[in-house]
Amino acid sequence: MPEAQPAPHTEELLGRYESALVQVFGRPQLVLEHGDGAWVWDVDGRRYLDLVGGLAVNALGHNHPALVAAVSKQAGQLVHVSNFYTSVPQVELAERILQVADAPPGSAVFFCNSGTEAIEAAVKLARRTGRTGIVAAEGAFHGRTTGALALTHKPAYREPFEPLIPGVVHVPWGDVAALEAAVGADTSAVVLEPIKGEGGVVPASPEFLRAARRVTTEAGALLVLDEIQTGVGRTGSWFAWQQAGVVPDAMTLAKGLGGGVPIGALVTFGPEVSGMLTAGQHGSTFGGNPLSCAAGLAVLDTIESEGLVEHARAMGEHLEQRIATLGDPRVTGIRGAGLLRAVTLAGEWAPAVAAHGREAGLILNPVAPDAIRLAPPLVVTADQLDLFVDALPGLLDLATEETR
Repeated sequence: MPEAQPAPHTEELLGRYESALVQVFGRPQLVLEHGDGAWVWDVDGRRYLDLVGGLAVNALGHNHPALVAAVSKQAGQLVHVSNFYTSVPQVELAERILQVADAPPGSAVFFCNSGTEAIEAAVKLARRTGRTGIVAAEGAFHGRTTGALALTHKPAYREPFEPLIPGVVHVPWGDVAALEAAVGADTSAVVLEPIKGEGGVVPASPEFLRAARRVTTEAGALLVLDEIQTGVGRTGSWFAWQQAGVVPDAMTLAKGLGGGVPIGALVTFGPEVSGMLTAGQHGSTFGGNPLSCAAGLAVLDTIESEGLVEHARAMGEHLEQRIATLGDPRVTGIRGAGLLRAVTLAGEWAPAVAAHGREAGLILNPVAPDAIRLAPPLVVTADQLDLFVDALPGLLDLATEETR
């Protein structure tokens, strides 16, 4: 028998990564091997508490038996059928999404593979109004394909690829007067995240979302809410717009919907909006395939059966209370909702806090120089969140010492 070779470890694999992959993400921080719930292990056997959840993707955590069983069963039955046909999981997932969204009759779902593709579908939906203008928000992130990138605000993402699609205007976040001034007869849609995710986990006020609903209705434009990061229970309701009491014309989904299996969706509300895209006007080769839809069904069913919407709300409140009791002047607050949070700092220490956190077995995201984003699996426990809160002062000690 050939002699067994030792398993590759972190440094070796990172070297091979840098040789074999396009370097758009820079050097990865870890080489992860497996997970369980909110925990993951790297190839060297070190354990980490995953408080980022694959950027809000791993709604059920890692290795959840319901998701594993659903994907395994579906892979043994039917993985892909093309859009000449449909499947039971595709139909059932569309029905389940419309149900949890309390969507009116005539609403519908278009499946794709990712959040940015869902935004692309929303842009094409907006163009069917016969107008070309789109209003988005300063600080917004809607994706990196060229259409979605036009709505994304960060210059570093946009400028290397300009010119992007024309007609997009960005208004200051939360500025109702600016929004009213920007929306006019040429506006096809206003596209907003209920909570800016990549922009620093900054919530929109209910008043801002209601104003967006009002001005789009008055102008005959669409209100498209980007629930790619906030949707599927993460903020303590199925969708964040439900907390503001507004109903959009369309919403985009991805991330948590598949629990890690790639899937995106555009949801249109009511027959008038749903009828704006007709046969042949849009499509997706892999979108809505049986495997991804079976995963989505398992995610929605498990969130409901395990009460994870309510759990996300309760855990978010627990985290907020624990952060408040720290009494550390270097921690200035916490924002967001449910289990999409940013812990804000008095200085630009977030990258160092995340680096030291990783060394201590905590996976954190420095979403801004002075803010740490937390988007853990919805199954995270209070004890696990406490591990982060208890460690935070020590992590700040290490981070602030480096900047003296």
